[in-house]
Amino acid sequence: MARAIRFDEYGDVEVLRVEDVPRPVPGPGQVLVEVRAAGINPGEAGIRQGFLHSRFPATFPSGQGSDFAGVVTSLGEGVEEIAVGDEVIGFVDTRSSHADFVVAEAANLTPRPDGVPWEVAGSLFVAGTTAYAAVGAVCPREGETVVVSGAAGGVGSLAVQLAKLAGATVIGLAGEANHDWLRELGVIPVSYGDGVLERIREAAPSGVHAFVDTFGSGYVELALHLGIHPGRINTIIDFAAAETYNVKSDGNAAAASADVLRELGLLLDKGLLTLPIARVYPLDEVRDAYRELEQRHTRGKIVLRP
Repeated sequence: MARAIRFDEYGDVEVLRVEDVPRPVPGPGQVLVEVRAAGINPGEAGIRQGFLHSRFPATFPSGQGSDFAGVVTSLGEGVEEIAVGDEVIGFVDTRSSHADFVVAEAANLTPRPDGVPWEVAGSLFVAGTTAYAAVGAVCPREGETVVVSGAAGGVGSLAVQLAKLAGATVIGLAGEANHDWLRELGVIPVSYGDGVLERIREAAPSGVHAFVDTFGSGYVELALHLGIHPGRINTIIDFAAAETYNVKSDGNAAAASADVLRELGLLLDKGLLTLPIARVYPLDEVRDAYRELEQRHTRGKIVLRP
């Protein structure tokens, strides 16, 4: 038997439970991975609460989780490019990575670089590919200025760095507690809240060229007030605003591949990218992990360790 997170109905964190389940068996083209770390994400909380039912309905009993990193323990038929014992970073679209073991498609795995810790590797997929797609959607260029909302969160913390790597000047919207950390990354910190529009204009007297919204709550409208063209605004959360104002909404699905995961892993390994880990919880404390996540004040990622 093995442990896995399950829930039988939509609700708050109290619906989550750790359940003993049969150890899964990989099918053709799949591998079984013993999970060493698995990140948690706001989208998972939204699915569990039923807020995303129209886009991502749950089938009960439901598992949970897309991100993971771990060690390959067995192979399905036809898998040749991966061996038992390989350390891998991967993802699933079966909501099943918050568990001791996960079955994944071999094509969705990439080797874990030695310089990428388990906690970082296991929380890289959703945040990393979302940031990659969101930044790519607004096409930052050398000499331009890009604003990122939620700049210290899991996605935002990577988005500011990817925009910097593209040569842009980056303004990060975040609370005071994260300003020094953003400065260390070469990002110009600006506090959110009342007066943020004026503070952005003060920080960017020559104007803003693009906006990456990772938080919602009116930032699409703010970007438009800054005079940014809708084609260079991307939100990963405010889909109603994206439809209303014809701005972009590229996220995880636009970059969900092992190739992108490999590229991000190499950037981390070379020290060109960093992913802060806010806290690591044992699998049994999954409810506490999501309680912290849902406060929306975390720097970087929260991770489960089976």
